[in-house]
Amino acid sequence: MRRMSPVDSINQRLRELPRSELSEEIETIVLEKFKAVLLMDESEDLPLDVSYFDLGLTSLRLTEIRQSLEQLLDLSINVSVLFNEPTIAHLVDHLTQAIQEA
Repeated sequence: MRRMSPVDSINQRLRELPRSELSEEIETIVLEKFKAVLLMDESEDLPLDVSYFDLGLTSLRLTEIRQSLEQLLDLSINVSVLFNEPTIAHLVDHLTQAIQEA
């Protein structure tokens, strides 16, 4: 019997959540990744509707976040999603929809 990897178990748990809870979980995961890269404390607020670049994120750091999220969520994230609407809120919406459709 094949054992589930941590990624498999996270994905399974996320796919079983109702949309509202799924969106909250994805937001938590995304905020955690962004705060780590921006060297922010967990208690600091990170605005969801401000461009990543206005927050001080570089395209290199954004690529690191993208790769990390792709691995964790077992999804492919199109680069255009990150650069055409560069806010955490849009990314969370996109990832929520992608997980629901997977």
